[in-house]
Amino acid sequence: MSSVKVAVRVRPFNNREIGRQAKCVISMKDKTTAIQHPKQSKDVKAFNFDYSYWSHTNEQDPNFAGQSKVYQDIGEEMLQHAFEGYNVCIFAYGQTGAGKSYTMMGKPEPRDQQGIIPQLCEELFDKIKTQESKDLQFSVEVSYMEIYCERVRDLLNPKNKGNLRVREHPLLGPYVEDLSKLAVTSFNEINTLMDEGNKARTVAATNMNETSSRSHAVFTVVFTQRRHDEMTDLSTEKVAKISLVDLAGSERANATGAKGDRLKEGANINKSLTTLGKVIHALAESSQSGDMKKIIKSQSGSKKRKKSDFIPYRDSVLTWLLRENLGGNSKTAMIAALSPADINYEETLSTLRYADRAKQIVCKAVVNEDPNARLIRELKEEVMRLKELLKSEGLADLVESPASPSDGGQRIMTPRNEDAMEQLRASEKLIAELNETWEEKLKKTELVKQEREAALAELGVALDGTGTTIGVCSPKNTPHLVNLNEDPLMSECLLYYIKPGIMKVGSTHADIILSGPHIRDHHCTFESREKNGEIIVTVTPEKSATIFVNGKTVEGPLLLKTGHRVILGKNHVFRFNHPEQARQEREKTPSTETPGTVEAQLGEPVDWTFAQMELLEKQGIDMKLEMEKRLLAMEEQYRREKEEADQLLEQQRLDYESKLQALQSQVERASLLSGCTTPEYSTDDEQGESEPSWTEKEYQLAQWAFIKWRYHQFTSLRDDLWGNAIFLKEANAISVELKKKVQFQFVLLTDTMYSPLPPDLMPPDVASDQPYPRTIVAVEVHDLKNGATHYWTLDKLRQRLELMREMYDSTAEMTTTSAADCPVESLTGGDPFYDRFPWFRLVGRAFVYLSNLLYPVGIVHRVAVVSEKGDVRGWLRVAVQHVTDDDAPDCTGGVCQTGTARIAFNQEELQKKIDAENEAEANIPSGEELRIVEGQDDEEASEASAAAAAAAAAGGDGQKTPAEEEGEEEDSWVQFMKEHPHLKLGTTFTFRVTLLQASGIPPEYADVFCQFNFLHRHDEAFSTEPLKNTGKGPPLGFYHVQNISVVVTKSFIEYIRSQPLVFEVFGHYQQHPLHMQAKEEVIMQRRMPRTFPQSLPLAKPVPSPRHGRVPTTPNLNMTHCSYDLLGWWEICELGPSGEYIAAVVDHSDEKPCQGVFMLHQGIQRRIRVTLVHEPGQDVVWKGVKEVVIGRIRNKLEVKGPDGEVSALSLNICSQGYLYPPHDLRVFYQFEAAWDSSLHNSKLLNRVTPYREKVYMTVSAYIELDNCAQPACITKDLCLTIHSRDARLSQPRSLRSLFGSGYYRSPDSNRVSSVYELSLKHSSPEGSPGVQRRRRRVLDTSTTYVRGEENLAGWRPRGDSLIFEHQWELEKLTRLEQVERVRHLLLLREKMGIVSGEEGKEIRWILGEGDDDTVDRQITLLDKCLKLWSMEPLQLYVEAFLLTNLMKDTDVDDDDDDDPAGMIRSVSTPVLSSTLVENSPQHSPAKSPVPPPPLGAADSEGPLPEGVAVPVLPPLPPDSTDDNPDYQALYIPAVEEIRVSPVVSRKGYLNFLEEKTSGWIKRWVVVRRPYVYMYNNEKDPVERGLINLATAQVEYSEDQQAMLKTPNTFSVCTKHRGFLLQTLGDKDVHDWLYAINPLLAGTIRSKLARRAAYLRI
Repeated sequence: MSSVKVAVRVRPFNNREIGRQAKCVISMKDKTTAIQHPKQSKDVKAFNFDYSYWSHTNEQDPNFAGQSKVYQDIGEEMLQHAFEGYNVCIFAYGQTGAGKSYTMMGKPEPRDQQGIIPQLCEELFDKIKTQESKDLQFSVEVSYMEIYCERVRDLLNPKNKGNLRVREHPLLGPYVEDLSKLAVTSFNEINTLMDEGNKARTVAATNMNETSSRSHAVFTVVFTQRRHDEMTDLSTEKVAKISLVDLAGSERANATGAKGDRLKEGANINKSLTTLGKVIHALAESSQSGDMKKIIKSQSGSKKRKKSDFIPYRDSVLTWLLRENLGGNSKTAMIAALSPADINYEETLSTLRYADRAKQIVCKAVVNEDPNARLIRELKEEVMRLKELLKSEGLADLVESPASPSDGGQRIMTPRNEDAMEQLRASEKLIAELNETWEEKLKKTELVKQEREAALAELGVALDGTGTTIGVCSPKNTPHLVNLNEDPLMSECLLYYIKPGIMKVGSTHADIILSGPHIRDHHCTFESREKNGEIIVTVTPEKSATIFVNGKTVEGPLLLKTGHRVILGKNHVFRFNHPEQARQEREKTPSTETPGTVEAQLGEPVDWTFAQMELLEKQGIDMKLEMEKRLLAMEEQYRREKEEADQLLEQQRLDYESKLQALQSQVERASLLSGCTTPEYSTDDEQGESEPSWTEKEYQLAQWAFIKWRYHQFTSLRDDLWGNAIFLKEANAISVELKKKVQFQFVLLTDTMYSPLPPDLMPPDVASDQPYPRTIVAVEVHDLKNGATHYWTLDKLRQRLELMREMYDSTAEMTTTSAADCPVESLTGGDPFYDRFPWFRLVGRAFVYLSNLLYPVGIVHRVAVVSEKGDVRGWLRVAVQHVTDDDAPDCTGGVCQTGTARIAFNQEELQKKIDAENEAEANIPSGEELRIVEGQDDEEASEASAAAAAAAAAGGDGQKTPAEEEGEEEDSWVQFMKEHPHLKLGTTFTFRVTLLQASGIPPEYADVFCQFNFLHRHDEAFSTEPLKNTGKGPPLGFYHVQNISVVVTKSFIEYIRSQPLVFEVFGHYQQHPLHMQAKEEVIMQRRMPRTFPQSLPLAKPVPSPRHGRVPTTPNLNMTHCSYDLLGWWEICELGPSGEYIAAVVDHSDEKPCQGVFMLHQGIQRRIRVTLVHEPGQDVVWKGVKEVVIGRIRNKLEVKGPDGEVSALSLNICSQGYLYPPHDLRVFYQFEAAWDSSLHNSKLLNRVTPYREKVYMTVSAYIELDNCAQPACITKDLCLTIHSRDARLSQPRSLRSLFGSGYYRSPDSNRVSSVYELSLKHSSPEGSPGVQRRRRRVLDTSTTYVRGEENLAGWRPRGDSLIFEHQWELEKLTRLEQVERVRHLLLLREKMGIVSGEEGKEIRWILGEGDDDTVDRQITLLDKCLKLWSMEPLQLYVEAFLLTNLMKDTDVDDDDDDDPAGMIRSVSTPVLSSTLVENSPQHSPAKSPVPPPPLGAADSEGPLPEGVAVPVLPPLPPDSTDDNPDYQALYIPAVEEIRVSPVVSRKGYLNFLEEKTSGWIKRWVVVRRPYVYMYNNEKDPVERGLINLATAQVEYSEDQQAMLKTPNTFSVCTKHRGFLLQTLGDKDVHDWLYAINPLLAGTIRSKLARRAAYLRI
């Protein structure tokens, strides 16, 4: 007795598991296999087996178990048992795709990939060769079957096409009737049979396995040993049955995606495996408690069998056939194949439990000695018994001749007699097989082989002498179709056999499946039947199917003859072959004549060309005539194009000749003028240039301009980026090819307080007195291997690139052996990709100002730790206070006292640094802004310079002498000493700096310490001890105290007045994959341009067929003004009344184009566009130049280039201004006639199918006054075409059906769009700014370098890097200013400054000692505070009071009785005052509304009542009579603004507007940066908008009390103001937060402080 040996084997990840990023949950150690729950790491289950094979990794793993290891442990042992005479069984179990077939069969090549079955068979014959002798003979028989859907199929005999029966014999047990057992004599023969069986096995593809086994395969080897004893002259035999089973895998339908037949197969597989599990479970329980059950059964004396003792072998064919192998006479081994992925956890755990049960089964194997003799004897006894039984029943005649009884047709057989007869025949058949000699078995095997070859030859498969397939030939008897192809090599490669019966042809669910546009689902049928001993084939087409036979259309059943050409559809061409008919025709034809083939009869080969020509001829198409017509048309086209080209060439020649003549005349005229110049004139010019007569102020202005333009650097930075991009790209390519984990990218570094440049990056040509911070282009090196970042200069990059090239060349030249002996670093002198990196990395810097030391006030600062990129990385708490001699060192509370340090302030050194920083401001005579935008017009720059010089000259009369200035400075110092007696010159001043805590430091910095120093004393720094940082718990407590003693000098006082202490925080950076910083993925906050989802692409203008494409390149000139345009787009159709009515628009759901126009087919249409914007004299619409429609498509995305053919220019019908009552906005409307048939588009000429949309792009080119080119407004429109008689209405959604109502306003049949119109200044063509912007720089970023394709889309940074860096510098500047202001406010709070002392105390903090400068700064600060404190609501109140006291002269008399007159426009006073203050060129006396077009009064009729006719806009100030040539031209730029999908707030608000009878209730939706206004909640069209980016929001409770109107706040834009009121008290702050979160936070903070004060 022996138990079943169980082994488990885990495979590597497959592609499906790798794609889903699966994790391994299997671990093995010795014979123990453990599985871990993927979601509960502590849930680990362990199992012990006989063998645990780890095949998850590769062969380099020492624990890796390959195919040979598995065979050595299991296969060799089982083969040895077979030689001993035992029955042997090896079967593999597991889920689908777990590797069962690979373990059992493996791969034929290479040999180390072969599985257990081929290795066992090969070693079997190797041992036979070594052990075979005269006395010992061996014989091997094999059989191969599969169990498919509970049916047994023979895989070796082609004649056994049906299902075989499984019988059970009392002596032999279960066996398969008529299963082929073939004798083999060598491994090659058994390998060939194995290969044939594998090809015939049923496999299919599922989602989990491409070659999934859909059946259980049983490969049986019957191994017989015959030994002859010469002494006794007796022969004995040992027969071993080796069963090698490859089970199909268990599977889940949802995981494999099985449907149809695959689902049925999976159900049968799971059924058989479930039965196998029940059998194993029952056998395990029986083996464990077998003895105990016998004892209990003997004591009870009951013969009743318990249910648990029953083993369900017969529930499945698989378990029935494996009954002896599972619990009977067999040595059995089981291999469980496992999947390591966590996504297959449940299936893997089930397999492990399955295997754990199987190892408890105990088999009773015995040696099979002389089984044939014993079986023959027992079978003969059984035959005799059955014959006696039949004779007793009176069936002796059937016993004598059971195959053909004389009266078998009339004899009545009982069921008992039938069973006896069947058993008798089966026993006699077994006796015949057992008595069969070895030679007879070999003959039978050869006969089966010949029958298989004959069957394959009948199917058209040619075999060689060894049985190997060598090709395809024509079948000998079966009618068939062969394909004909345009390529002769592809012809006759496909054969379709027409089997007896009916064969269907179609695209789906057919016997012959064809594909193509003209192949129907059921195309035709081929019927093969026998008539008069001859097989005939008839083709019958289905209804409306296209079939041609010999070029003629087939409409009914047609008898096919051999050689007929059959065309199915348009593309599938076949030739019908009937071997019998061809043979008969050859026999009828005499041998002396030409054979009667189709080719001989037709005189040419029957190929694809012949079939096509025959089709054209029979269908009445003359190819020769068609080709002649085509040739004539091409000749005519060539002649016409040649004439056009000749005319164009002649015209160009004439143009060039005229240009040459003009240039020649210019040269002659210039030479004449140059000859008239006298020498005296040139000499005077040279003398005048050598000695300019400049004043001192002009010299200062020239010096300032020279310094500014000398250090103007952004253009040179752009040149460096573009010129060195090729070196950066090459370095990255070499890094990728050499597998260096290093990445290179451009970066801009500026020498600022937060990011000082190290000495190795500072350019050598930078002067020490440079007034502006220096910006350089550097290379940021990301060392992903060590988690470090370095910065290289461009020179260092080029030097390292040379070394990289040498390393690359050396690596390519070295061989494999030499590379192992000689490292690459030894050849190049080190690795050029890596640099050393410090242990501690800079976290950030913080600045603490010391102006509180001017007064004996101690302050505890909380300053931000800012990184070099401007990100806040933590906070520091620092205390700065004055220390007297009486103060004792503080050692309580854990504070560490470190003693007193003496610092000396050198007056010259500090003054030199301060002067260098302030040199730029000192050199500007008029205090102009330092930053000059690159590309500004020279005229504007010269005007600014002239104004500055004039201001300087005007103030030069009151200059003071140096002696007077020195005296005033001494007096100011004396006054300062009186006010600050603790800071006397020459005395010792001591102050204390206490570094208390650090908080918010990122946890990836482990050991953190801080050091601080003065700006000009970098060599003297005070440092703390490192502290462990975990990122959790309380802040890091440094508690470092440093006393600093200084001798008071003027330089020290100047330092503490304006300069800070620098605190630097360092930390040890831990490289960890969970940290984003370890991957160097620094996400930079940047000012990104407007971007939108890919589903909503911005519409590009359609090029005009008449005037070409409007330039769309970005204009870099200054913007004069900008307006927000609201556009309403309508498509009008001609109605029954003769008027154009707006087509219905579907606004349901979220449409990409804001709505879908529902149009009727074949009706005249017009495109109507209305533009709405705020009034202004800069935007005056002159007229519509052209309206173009193009890009007709059925998808929103635009693919392919634009063409003039696809664009259609429309005729303008009407255009002009509209003047709706009670609305001061500008309305400009135009209409254009649209005939959709002129597009010649199928999408517009037909009815749009269901669920399909038609998209088109409309562009309107509109001219404006004072603009050099028209403005282009573009919109994508979505529409559907319906039949002419269709009744269209707006679709209603479920929300509208169950809601409060449905909006049916006629003006909702439109779609809206928002645009931003910017008017930019135009520059003269010859100006230096334009020439500088047009200067071409060699862009090397697009130049190809070797290995660029490996960079996976990486590109070097370009111009965007400069803009991002400018924003970073602005952010760092703001952070510095915030720290300075925070310190000032904290000092004011500590000192308790009142308003009377404020100016005096601020003077010494802001000023540098110059009274005029300080007074000017204080005055400016007061103005700013007044402006900030000004409430726009106050202006509303003033306007409200004025409108009640005074009446305008242009108001009608009817307004006196109107109560609305008490509340006139609250926006007009604000608008006029704003224009007066900020825009001097606008006259407040003139109306900003554009004029009506000429003839408007005649064409449009009188204006509505109450609307005044606006006057013409005034000309700009410069366009006077003195300057008649003035022409202010701007360049319009229109950008479409998509509506943001994020809604911050929506609801109803009350608006106070002009010419209304009170508040107007509107539906408002806040989608930042715009506020959209609607008539009500159901209104789908935007009626107005407010741009929050240029608006100011104010809220004041005092003004609400004056107006007696609660819950109000004001919104002021550049053009008007709005007074808004919420419906409830609680909604005020919510609306304010949605519109202006910063203001809402400020109000809440004030309210909280007020509440706290009231509680006190």
